[in-house]
Amino acid sequence: MEPVALSFSAALVMGLIYGAGPCNIACLPYLGPVFLARSGGIRQAWRTILPFSLGRLSAYAALGAAAAAVGRAVTVQLEYGAGAVLLGAASVIVGLVILWRSRRTGKGTPSSCSAHPSPGNQSEIILHHKPADTALMPMGLFGMGAAMALNPCVPLGTVALAAAVTADPTAGLMLGVGFGLGAVAIPAVLFSLVVAHIGAEVRERLAGWKGGLERTAGAMLIGMGALSISGLFHP
Repeated sequence: MEPVALSFSAALVMGLIYGAGPCNIACLPYLGPVFLARSGGIRQAWRTILPFSLGRLSAYAALGAAAAAVGRAVTVQLEYGAGAVLLGAASVIVGLVILWRSRRTGKGTPSSCSAHPSPGNQSEIILHHKPADTALMPMGLFGMGAAMALNPCVPLGTVALAAAVTADPTAGLMLGVGFGLGAVAIPAVLFSLVVAHIGAEVRERLAGWKGGLERTAGAMLIGMGALSISGLFHP
């Protein structure tokens, strides 16, 4: 590819175009099972979307800065599949957390959790998970988002090359931020409204199979992670 000059607004538009199409398809096999396993529907969709999107945005920004600092070598490294391996590892972690949660909830209210009625509904039980439980999920989702951003695509390669031309890490970082903001905007809205709603509907209709549903979602993520690590599946 020939060196190109790119502005922040142009990078933003490229990100919007990329996020409106191929990105949604690439994210679905990884985020779909998470929404299927997590309760809360649209109201709690931010718990999944926020760390995942922050991971993508951070990786795009870091990639832009790195490309400006060391040149085209960054885009060459992306072609070796490191992003797919990292995505697979993060997916396996999230899948294992989901399986662990399903195992605990399947046994009723665990001794490590406290339960008490909420003020609005005396029959509602609120579970408080261990800190390790609540920390691993967002960390895994952040890692999934960051690794997803490191998988090569033509628009991202263009942004990296434009950043390399500037030879200015700050300018490269801003190009990465612009592309990242555009790339995460449409998927964030789509997954928060549509996929989260579908996941909530499925969970409601299969409420009696909650444990099995969560275990299936966890197994799907672990399987997707293994395929990504092996190179048999590329997002």
